[in-house]
Amino acid sequence: MHKAATADGATGWRKSRHSNPSGNCVELAELAGGRIAVRNSRDPNGVMLVYTRADFANFVAAAKDGGFDDLLS
Repeated sequence: MHKAATADGATGWRKSRHSNPSGNCVELAELAGGRIAVRNSRDPNGVMLVYTRADFANFVAAAKDGGFDDLLS
């Protein structure tokens, strides 16, 4: 993961279908080379986090498997 100041090459920013319209969402976009960019919808011109596809897939798998449930209790 690294921080990037701009979204060069990012297209099709999207957020969850379950997001509310308050503008307080996590947005994702695919970058060149299959990397995944993550940003805050409240600050679309702000810093984004960039992950390899494998790292992001591991994060999603862990979230689906309950790997972060302890943070909610």
